[in-house]
Amino acid sequence: MKPASGRFTTKSFFTQRIVNLWNLLPEEAVKARLGNLTARYGARPVVMTGGVFSGLGLLLASFATSLAHLYLCIGLFSGFGWALVFTPSVASVARYFKKRRTLATGLAFTGVGLSSFAFSPLFQFLVDTYAWRGALMLVAAMSFNLVVCGALIRPLALKEDLAGPGCPGRPCLEKLSSLLGLHLLSHWPFMRYVFAITLINTGYFIPYVHLVARTRELGFDEYQAAFLMSVAAVADLCGRLFSGWLADCGAFRLLHILVAWTSLTGISLVLIPLGQGYPLLATIATCYGFFSGALTPVVFSIVPEIVGIGNIFGSLGLLQMIESIGGLLGAPLSGWLRDTTGDYTASFVAAGAFLLAGTLVLLTLPNFSSCMRASPGNQQGTKVEAGEGPSPAATPIPVGPSAHNRDSYEPLAATAQPGTKS
Repeated sequence: MKPASGRFTTKSFFTQRIVNLWNLLPEEAVKARLGNLTARYGARPVVMTGGVFSGLGLLLASFATSLAHLYLCIGLFSGFGWALVFTPSVASVARYFKKRRTLATGLAFTGVGLSSFAFSPLFQFLVDTYAWRGALMLVAAMSFNLVVCGALIRPLALKEDLAGPGCPGRPCLEKLSSLLGLHLLSHWPFMRYVFAITLINTGYFIPYVHLVARTRELGFDEYQAAFLMSVAAVADLCGRLFSGWLADCGAFRLLHILVAWTSLTGISLVLIPLGQGYPLLATIATCYGFFSGALTPVVFSIVPEIVGIGNIFGSLGLLQMIESIGGLLGAPLSGWLRDTTGDYTASFVAAGAFLLAGTLVLLTLPNFSSCMRASPGNQQGTKVEAGEGPSPAATPIPVGPSAHNRDSYEPLAATAQPGTKS
């Protein structure tokens, strides 16, 4: 495989384009549809299926004889499996919790920080001990444990759940729109929020791609460069937990907290080129890790406030599919700027500018200037704690511009008043 890896020693733009197309396209292209698939069949079978696909892709990759084989197995099979796992898992956490939703989401996302800190040296150890084929087999065995994790997801039926697309009496157009999540496309506050997160996502991952190269460019050895990423990963973990605690204190609105974290993350990215010495660069990397980790649980916790908990599966799927466009384009753009200018200064400044631009879009969301946090008890879409009471069929959501072409935070599930005929 050494000759194969040598093919990627080209310019930064082409390297990042290949890596991003491999990792993101198969996984993200299906997330919007998976959200609606989960709403129909439940999170448990979808996550278990994803565990099978992710493990199977890695197992087949261990027998690869060419790069095309690796692309197909890891990029297509495993990527599809990871997409099946991620969206239903995050949405399930949002459905389980109301009062401590952001903290619960932050705790769920701590696995990302832990894996970033531990998995890289672990995989290198496995490669050194068992060669790359044996390492992929062992990682495949780990991935198959996702089947067990999926089996442990408890199905919940909430009053706010939407009527399934197969319910009798619903027009065919409405069934199709509900299955594909098309009604969310005309919910303008949600779509502005998606656009803001897409801009944020464009610059968010740049340090994970180029910070090590930037550190090596300054003359520091590979161990010092790797240590920066470990420090950022630990700070990321702390940021997720702190942000979840802060948001659930109720002193600030979630949207205000997200704007604060996004602004600080963008500023830290802009400051990275100023870190010429190792201590200053480590400090900036720590700040970036903390701020970027802190914004992650808030991004997902705001969605139920906008569209209602009954639409959480479809809305998260659509959000992740569209925001992946930013992640897909961000790293190649950063690599192109590096190749054009000769250093990483423009790359990090552009990354920070994307996050600050996303912050400006967040400022346009309805009721941003209000200092009061919306009470969950006043919203029909979030008034029942997970698992409480019976779960009668929710009123179907009308399809069409008149139903959702409004500029407010009113959840979609509250578009029809209780007791009205559908």
